[in-house]
Amino acid sequence: MSTLPNVFTDPDDSQLVADAKKDKPEDHEFSYTERDVILYNLGVGATAKDLQWTYESHEEFAALPTFGVIPQFAASSGISLGWLPNFNPAKLLHGEQYLVIKSPIPTEGNFVNETRLLEVLDKGKAASVTTIVYTKDIATGKVIFENQITVFIRGAGGFGGKRSGRDRGAATAVNTPPKRQADAVIEEKTSASQAALYRLSGDYNPLHIDPSFAAVGGFDQPILHGLCFMGIAGKHVLQSFGAYKDIKVRFSGVVFPGETLVTEMWKTGNRVIFSTKTKERGTTVLAAAAVTLVDTDTMAKL
Repeated sequence: MSTLPNVFTDPDDSQLVADAKKDKPEDHEFSYTERDVILYNLGVGATAKDLQWTYESHEEFAALPTFGVIPQFAASSGISLGWLPNFNPAKLLHGEQYLVIKSPIPTEGNFVNETRLLEVLDKGKAASVTTIVYTKDIATGKVIFENQITVFIRGAGGFGGKRSGRDRGAATAVNTPPKRQADAVIEEKTSASQAALYRLSGDYNPLHIDPSFAAVGGFDQPILHGLCFMGIAGKHVLQSFGAYKDIKVRFSGVVFPGETLVTEMWKTGNRVIFSTKTKERGTTVLAAAAVTLVDTDTMAKL
């Protein structure tokens, strides 16, 4: 049975967008094992010292929270955007990611992803497209993850759609850091092979491994996956403040494998606002970012 509405209707949508939203993508099944969980954890910087993330027989063996972006990846990446004017996949940028952990994360299992177009904005010279994906455990029927993925497609605007999105709560929060010293700061040097390792979790885009593809994209060398350094920053928040039930980031810069990530964190109530930059270049790579902390006793009852 479908968990998501068939169509996320919006009276302000242009006819082009309204018609695109009626096209319901096929559900996408995804299975993973403990090996995949360990591979992901290693890909976002877990080490042999972090037995709870790298040793399947550890009594607290678990997936890092941001593993939730993995089961949905093929489903959201496969959604058709060919209906946009002048659509060119080479001009697509991953803008934002919002993940909700709705149930305890199994360390293995079989899952199904339901995908819909949630929101499409006409930014003039570009289009902003947000897709929503629910990942359900086939065995229990429980929704484990919700992802909202926003991409920007340069040159694909001007189709007459609405320009401003609606408030979707934590998924669209501005998350401006307070004007005070951070409550916690973690630095972590990425490996020169970080992208080569992370890609084994499912994102095989050659931009992250092949220098010739990176050069076409205007980069001197392959760049690190945005979802990889989101996972590293998410690990920093988990290590500093404990479990969280959602995480939202805006990708604001690129990271080259081997660079050092600096995550600054500010706790405000049950939320932690954070920002991540590269130490070597001082470039902010994750902005407008935050998590909502969770009471672990509450999660245990789910």
